[in-house]
Amino acid sequence: MMKGCLVAYPPEIWDRIEGKAKDLSQVQPEHRDFMRYYISSAEECEFDNQGRILIPPLLRERAKLDQEVLLAGMLTSFEIWNKTAWEEQISWDDEQYHQVMEKIAGAGL
Repeated sequence: MMKGCLVAYPPEIWDRIEGKAKDLSQVQPEHRDFMRYYISSAEECEFDNQGRILIPPLLRERAKLDQEVLLAGMLTSFEIWNKTAWEEQISWDDEQYHQVMEKIAGAGL
C-alpha cells in the first residue's frame, strides 16, 4: 500500500525491492517504518479462472476498494485505486504540476 492505493509488482521486480530492503537499517526509525508499513503488508495475489487478481480483504479495505477501481500503469508496477481517491489524487497532482516537473527536470528527465 502506498499513499491511498495498492501497488502491484511482477515477482522479479518485487524480489529486487526485497533485496534492497534487506540492506536497510533495523534501528533507523524511518527504515523500520517503511518495513512495517510497506514490506510487511505485501501479499502474493492469485488469479482466478477468469484472469482477475484476487486481492485479499484486508488490502481491499485499507485501499477502500469498492465496485469502481482504476488501474494506473507505472512502468514496472501498477497502482490499484478507489476511483474517488484517484480523482482526488489527480486533482492534487494538477495543483502541484509545476513543482513536480521542476524536480523531475532537475533529476535529468
